[in-house]
Amino acid sequence: MHYVDPTHRIDSIVASEQAQALDAVEAFPRHGAYTENAKLDERSFARPAPKRGHWAIKRGLDLLLAVLLLAVLLPVIALMAVLIKLDSPGPVFFRQRRIGRRGQQFGMLKFRTMVDGADDRKEELRHLNQAADGLFKIHEDPRITRVGRWLRKTSLDELPQLFQVLSGEMSIVGPRPLVPEEDAQIHGPFRCRTEVRPGMTGPWQVAGSSQVPIDEMMELDRDYVENWTAWRDVSLIVQTIPHVVMRRGH
Repeated sequence: MHYVDPTHRIDSIVASEQAQALDAVEAFPRHGAYTENAKLDERSFARPAPKRGHWAIKRGLDLLLAVLLLAVLLPVIALMAVLIKLDSPGPVFFRQRRIGRRGQQFGMLKFRTMVDGADDRKEELRHLNQAADGLFKIHEDPRITRVGRWLRKTSLDELPQLFQVLSGEMSIVGPRPLVPEEDAQIHGPFRCRTEVRPGMTGPWQVAGSSQVPIDEMMELDRDYVENWTAWRDVSLIVQTIPHVVMRRGH
């Protein structure tokens, strides 16, 4: 009778499984290794968000905070609307296309802080851009109105977004809501940022907002989505307060 060494059989099985694992790794596209002719959309490689129950808790916190803040700040919002109308011609609110949850576009709402039609002048002013690579911001933007400059320094221009938190388009805390051309730079597993609602504040705000390069912002957002806790949201809200206060001096 032919004898088969059991250790040899085990070694063969292990070697086979290792080869299959290596094949699977090689088959998975690496970040930056995509081509235009790839059969699979690179945006589909976003890592799954945490459990649905976690986001139910997050949504409950959003609703509670938005209702409380609006109850306190509605008189301030009304006053800001009057000042904007008195300062310059144009609408009180400004909507800009941003990328939201699951890659859907929405009109992010702010108090208008620039002259009417300012977005049409973006290309002619691009040489003045002072933001980190991949983003756009001019610190002394010539399009900003007098009231608008004050609103930006105090971050009061973002108060209307509380209504979008109520409607479910945004969250109090979340990844930065990007314009479409910025969002187009996000690939592979970093697309997980679109699995959650964009936030009024978030890791990028605490880290320095427009001074954070887009590749670092992607890492911050990915870490936030994959390791979310309610306590982390509370911590980021608390950290945002001194950041806003310090901006008032600039």
